[in-house]
Amino acid sequence: MVLAASRSAVVTAAPLANGSSPEDIRVRGETGGEPPHIVFASDQPTGELKSMLSEPGVVADLLGLKAGIALALPDLTADRASLVRELNRDGISVTAWLTLPPEQGYYLNASNARQAEVRFSDFEKWTTANELRWAAIGLDIEPTIQDFATLRQGRRFRLFLTLLGRYVDTRRVREAKYTCSALMREIRSHGYQVETYQFPFIEDERAVRSSVLERLTGIVDVRGDREVLMLYTSFNPSLDSALIWVYGPEAQTIAVGSTTGPASGPHFARLNWEEFSRDLMVANHFSHEIGVYNLAGCVRQGFLARLKNLNWSESVTISAESVQRATKLRERIQRVLWMVSNLPYFVAVILIAFFWTIVWWKKRRLPRNP
Repeated sequence: MVLAASRSAVVTAAPLANGSSPEDIRVRGETGGEPPHIVFASDQPTGELKSMLSEPGVVADLLGLKAGIALALPDLTADRASLVRELNRDGISVTAWLTLPPEQGYYLNASNARQAEVRFSDFEKWTTANELRWAAIGLDIEPTIQDFATLRQGRRFRLFLTLLGRYVDTRRVREAKYTCSALMREIRSHGYQVETYQFPFIEDERAVRSSVLERLTGIVDVRGDREVLMLYTSFNPSLDSALIWVYGPEAQTIAVGSTTGPASGPHFARLNWEEFSRDLMVANHFSHEIGVYNLAGCVRQGFLARLKNLNWSESVTISAESVQRATKLRERIQRVLWMVSNLPYFVAVILIAFFWTIVWWKKRRLPRNP
């Protein structure tokens, strides 16, 4: 069930130093304190995940929370199947987070949509052979990871040429959408629901009716039976839960995170309990199903036991400064997307004006007949 953004929120005045008076947002908790359904994402290797689940209290906490697990499947091995069977026996719902082998890009995007079709076929054979049960199939749509590798290697000019080629290639996006839509139809034909995991900026692209983000990054604007916006405030802590507040009204389902520091660098701080619980409360204002990235971080920081005692009827406050920053960020993103999307028209107008000026100037320079 998806709860609309019409839930009540109390707004209190909070003047800023510059004399303007944007307002703090006080978000009321769920009436009656009904907790949401939480699904914890896990992309750990099989051995590490089995070891973690065997720790005292972990499985009991998951059952107590009635939580599910979205399990990444970069490999379709007997050990991974054994782990899924154990979760099935324990009564923990498991979503198949369908990923590709790292050499094929891992995440689903325009570069590997065809490989994803083959991957699902292999997945279905593996599932049948091992008698596995799934709550849904999740498609994680993210930019092409090879682009980040090119950037890390310092080959910026090569990446620029790649992006320039994609900018003018509208056919690639159309074909990827067609392939992904066909893949989702195939998944549904086997009786599964499809979840699509998207970055929030896809909503900005939709708002300005652009496809430039898809063309440049390789993400594909397709929606499953349930679309999950990945609103990870750890990527920009200064925005706080305001990131969830400004994108939440357009989200079917929200994922929060990250509870563990990613290996990509020190820029991304993991959420502490105060930040994590506030994000959950704000996300619950919009969606009664919430994804969490990731399970390992929650276990290491002792969040599972604390979640069982969380009072969901409490209110949380988002500062006026954070709301203002998040709102301005969306405005800037949409402005840039619109400008880049319409760049050919700007260039055409400039060229027409330039040539018209030359013609006019030459006419003025021609000698007049006596």
